[in-house]
Amino acid sequence: MRNKRKILGIGALLLLVVAMLLAYITFRENAQTGSKYVELSVLDNTGSAICYTVKTDALYLQQVMEQADGLTFEMEDGMVHTINGVRADYVLDGAYWGFFVNDEYCSYGIEQQPVENGDVFSIVYTLA
Repeated sequence: MRNKRKILGIGALLLLVVAMLLAYITFRENAQTGSKYVELSVLDNTGSAICYTVKTDALYLQQVMEQADGLTFEMEDGMVHTINGVRADYVLDGAYWGFFVNDEYCSYGIEQQPVENGDVFSIVYTLA
């Protein structure tokens, strides 16, 4: 009797995991293919802003950043730590680069953040 309950519990758990995976695949944001215009603005630690307009076929934000003329960035362990020579180090000074799309915090890292025509991205030096 106990083994039967255990097997039923494991089966129910597996069904729940599969259902959650299917929901994620179905409802996740997909990248828009084709040519698009995207705006990027970088607000650094001094409050200075630099704006970039990029015409691109990129699917994700990282690709747009790589194509933005004059924008430089460095990553470590999947995290952006330096933009245009300004380093944000959370351990040293509690700072990080915040990424926003159309005035909302990005839901994904830059390598997975989908890009759509007309998106406006803000990259903001932020103190915790």
